[in-house]
Amino acid sequence: MIQNKFSELVFAEEDIADLIMQGRNINSLSHLVVDNSVDLERLAMYVERPDSLLTWTFPYNAETSVPEFHLEQQSNWHMPDEYKTLDIAVYILGLCNSEAELQRCGQELLLYQERDLFDLLRYLKYLVDVMTSNRVIWGVGRGSSVASYVLYKLGVHRIDSLYYNLDPNEFLR
Repeated sequence: MIQNKFSELVFAEEDIADLIMQGRNINSLSHLVVDNSVDLERLAMYVERPDSLLTWTFPYNAETSVPEFHLEQQSNWHMPDEYKTLDIAVYILGLCNSEAELQRCGQELLLYQERDLFDLLRYLKYLVDVMTSNRVIWGVGRGSSVASYVLYKLGVHRIDSLYYNLDPNEFLR
């Protein structure tokens, strides 16, 4: 198996055979990138319901640029519809308890909106909810992300950037 320029693992037929021989349940995979050497009809014999359980995709065209790939991937967030339709700005502003918090979140939300990152915020809300409900512990915060008060309000990190007067532009450059 190799990693393509988009950081996807691309499986050759022998890689998939190795997974099967190792007793790995390939039926649990929801997405698998395969190269052109894979005989999909023959492989379908090893899969319970290949049409519904596995999405076989071939590596992207060699001419596809990394920015084009990222743009395409950002339009396909895997989360429940209730999160996809969530008015994230209203939700975040509803978490604010003071005028200063409202001002800071409003300022940051404009920056997120300019960069078309509201879907990312919706996904982070979903991710935090899933991790919380499954009692997953994650770090306090790392790097420039702690400069975002919006991420603090969503629970992505635990550093109050308003209290520490951290500049949101450090994160959203």
